[in-house]
Amino acid sequence: MCESCEHGSGFSRRSFLQAGTLLSGSAILASSMTTLQSQETAAAANADGMPPIQKRKTRMRVLFMYPPAEVVIEGKFEDSWAQHSWFTYPGNQFNPQKNHQLYKEKIAEFAAPLNMDVEFVEPAIYTTQAVAEFTAQTNADPPDVLLIVNFWNSMSAWVYKMTQDIKLPIIVYHPVGANHQLPPKDLMEAEGIYYIHSVRNWSELNGAIRAANAKNMLAQSRLLRVSARDTIGQAVDQGLGVEMISIPAQEYNDLFDSIRADDAVVRAAMAFKAKAIEVITVEDRYFVEAFRAHKAVQGIMRRYGGDAITINCLMLQHRKPCISFSLHNSGLTPCACEDFPDSAMTMMLGSLLFAKGGFMHNPEFDINDNRYYGSHCTSALQLHGPGQKEVPFKIRPFAHHLPPTPALDLQFEPGQRIFVTKYIPPQNKLIAYTGEMVGSVDMEIAGGCASRFLMNVDKLEDVCDMYHGPHPIMYYGDASEAKWLKTFAKLHKMDWAGNV
Repeated sequence: MCESCEHGSGFSRRSFLQAGTLLSGSAILASSMTTLQSQETAAAANADGMPPIQKRKTRMRVLFMYPPAEVVIEGKFEDSWAQHSWFTYPGNQFNPQKNHQLYKEKIAEFAAPLNMDVEFVEPAIYTTQAVAEFTAQTNADPPDVLLIVNFWNSMSAWVYKMTQDIKLPIIVYHPVGANHQLPPKDLMEAEGIYYIHSVRNWSELNGAIRAANAKNMLAQSRLLRVSARDTIGQAVDQGLGVEMISIPAQEYNDLFDSIRADDAVVRAAMAFKAKAIEVITVEDRYFVEAFRAHKAVQGIMRRYGGDAITINCLMLQHRKPCISFSLHNSGLTPCACEDFPDSAMTMMLGSLLFAKGGFMHNPEFDINDNRYYGSHCTSALQLHGPGQKEVPFKIRPFAHHLPPTPALDLQFEPGQRIFVTKYIPPQNKLIAYTGEMVGSVDMEIAGGCASRFLMNVDKLEDVCDMYHGPHPIMYYGDASEAKWLKTFAKLHKMDWAGNV
């Protein structure tokens, strides 16, 4: 395991990825990088820096609600049907005990890769006294999130009262058939509550659990901002709770300059070059500079215990970290260009929700064919997730400024379902738009930056309505995954926009 993976990527190591390497997909490259990453420079070793934030697992408490059959038959359940010994919806053949066990197994399955602590409350509760006691106990010892699974129509009013008395993010799962007529409007519209009313919808349940975990982990994470500041600074994003540490660019530059272009660096650079399907006018010396930059990024992440990083990189000349950012994003260590913390935090959220890296890009719009166009230079290579197949790529010079350092020109897969998302801190807002990948466009046909994609957007009359500022993130994934972002927004009281 590389040192930078252990200390510089808290999400992938401490949250849900238990395996995988930074540069998976090439044994020779992984071997070269293991050597490269083990050679910590004297400058990094002597810096004061900061220890990484120690992560606390997300605590989720799970409560089931339904009466035993014998209680209903004896007319002792506390609803208006008791005098008739009446099984309201879901009726007397749904078998809530059997479903209780199945749902427990699925909840544990979804929580396991996120390394969450799950507290199942046993047995199911079915009296107003038990509801009151549970509410008091939860308020006295609150978890990070509460999940209520309600199998009984006439208990919905009890559930709603609990959601108002317990001030936590709460997921309510109420299967179709355990309700009569319209679903409860108060549960559907309550703030900070994610209400699932569906037919055994495991994707919705999984997404809600991931959304709850993501918020807790983001609030224990550190984003490094490297730019033209003179001193170290500290701030906290009010929406997601991410700690942000500002670092002078000169510190990154000094670290880069301290790194020698030794045999290990050269081998790693040439191994990476060999993976490209074409190299367009980039000299070998600039590949070597790119891997010096890779070591510098890893060093600054270690020094300050960063979980993610964004660098004001445009004018760094030969020190530009384009290749490093692509490699880190493939391994779920979010890296964003141009000192854009909102884009970096979007990628941090995406790593937690989807366990995938994405493509930070600048948006453009084909207004005649109503298509979306994105271009930039630091997409993840493994857009299906770490350990999955890489997107084929060419290598071409950085498109805007000399010297001609290498950047990736990914050949995106036509027909792939994708979505574009962005966290917008000033508005505490999250957006997502789904569509289909048309493919990569040749640079001579449509310019912009090193990697380019064209997207057919779903159900959007004017493609320009997608614009919510620069540098959104494109992910591979279908609408069911994109909807997890909407779940996150609902559960954590954020504004929402999109076509999901």
